[in-house]
Amino acid sequence: MSDLPETKLLQLFDVLYEVRSVTKAAGRLGQSQPTISIWLGRLRQQVGDPLFVRIPGGMTPTPRADALIGPCREILASLSRLTSTEPAFDPAIAGRRFRICMTDASHITLLPPLLERVRALAPGVRLEAAGIDGGTEQALTSRDADLAIGYLPWLGGAIARQELFEQDWVCLANPRHPRVRERLGRRRYVAEGHVSITAGTGATLLHRALTTQGIERRVVLELPGFLGLGAIIGGTDLLATLPRHIGTTLAHGNDLALWPCPLPVDQFEVAQYWHPRFDNEPGSRWLRDLVAELFGSVATAG
Repeated sequence: MSDLPETKLLQLFDVLYEVRSVTKAAGRLGQSQPTISIWLGRLRQQVGDPLFVRIPGGMTPTPRADALIGPCREILASLSRLTSTEPAFDPAIAGRRFRICMTDASHITLLPPLLERVRALAPGVRLEAAGIDGGTEQALTSRDADLAIGYLPWLGGAIARQELFEQDWVCLANPRHPRVRERLGRRRYVAEGHVSITAGTGATLLHRALTTQGIERRVVLELPGFLGLGAIIGGTDLLATLPRHIGTTLAHGNDLALWPCPLPVDQFEVAQYWHPRFDNEPGSRWLRDLVAELFGSVATAG
């Protein structure tokens, strides 16, 4: 198999086909005329064709040169794309969809401020919220999802993560609750009726804490998520134990009382997750920076 032409020979062929003069090609490429002649001789040998023949006033391509110029320019364009810097992501003019995996709690707490900021900075960008399940890791790997936000310790080590904030636990109650007025202690907590949120990794931490301490709550209602929870607590004397971020949001939005959880329950870290393949992809990096700015520990504390 013959050697492939060097890039500089392809560049010479491209320029010479355009200018039809060794002298002009030398000036365009910043080389001496003898050097250009040597390069052309090498290219002719590799291709097995003279490529250009002299005519009055310059040079004219052979039929073989006419056939090769298209593929040559395609190769040069591909090489240029290979070594060029990836264009920056301009949110003001971007028209792109970002798919974010998140829990229903994040739909209530994180999605509204994120959507507000995205609409202000990137009016042409569309967000899509997806659930978190056993396919989340594969979705991040294949880029079917750009980002996942939550407490997802089961994701594999191939997935990158950035901690956003820590969560402890609180209890929601009706502010007119007849037996919870000034404080919520352990004994009162155990005696009251409860709404149990059954889904999510956070629910697993709470269940583990209750089991470890030998506490069995009197569960009156089980819910798969937080939809309708604020209205239920506001209309009953039931309690709900949940992470602080969602608890605070529901308390403010439904005029509910918020108490520290009287039982020790492990805190956990909410983070954003992505595949390292997209560490330097401008759009993905912009989205991650925006999430960190909105929900990072400093912003949350503020």
